[in-house]
Amino acid sequence: MPKTGMPDIRKPQLVNATMSVIDRVGLHAASIALISKEAGLSAGIINHYFGGKHGLLEETMREILRQHGRTIQNLLKYIPPEDHQSRINAIISGNFEGYQAESKVVKVWLAFWSYAMHDIQLSRLQRVNEKRLISHLKIELKALLPSERVIPVAQGVASLIDGLWLRGALNPQGIDVAKARDIINDYLNLQLQIYAKT
Repeated sequence: MPKTGMPDIRKPQLVNATMSVIDRVGLHAASIALISKEAGLSAGIINHYFGGKHGLLEETMREILRQHGRTIQNLLKYIPPEDHQSRINAIISGNFEGYQAESKVVKVWLAFWSYAMHDIQLSRLQRVNEKRLISHLKIELKALLPSERVIPVAQGVASLIDGLWLRGALNPQGIDVAKARDIINDYLNLQLQIYAKT
């Protein structure tokens, strides 16, 4: 029987090992044996805590989403609520910088997106993530745009974030954060010039 408190140590250990193995060999080759060896634990512990590789992948993605949410919240808490454009830029930055831009996290995101097309639970996590991004953007855009433009512009910004992130993730040089931010802000500024509340 596992010692009290061990799940709090072992689960993050296994999640980190999963990311490291996916970074090194890709998702399809990331076997339970390789992950458990990376974590320095028995293969049985993965089944015990997660019910197998699929459960471990799901928990790994949940952890990335939690970190993503914390990153954006931390960026937003230092920006006054009335500075909507700076808050939008913080949301943009939170998708391209720090933890989200680490090589192993990027590779897990790519694997997650490909798996989410064929897996109900992972697809649900992707929808939650997408709705959270749109919600953050809508909160800020409501103060800047007429109500009928808020959702289309939020979806436009979100699409640019995803597309530029994907292009950067597949580029050997990685994500050019400054360029991504400039492209998204060009789009946003154009929308504001045309539709901004007067």
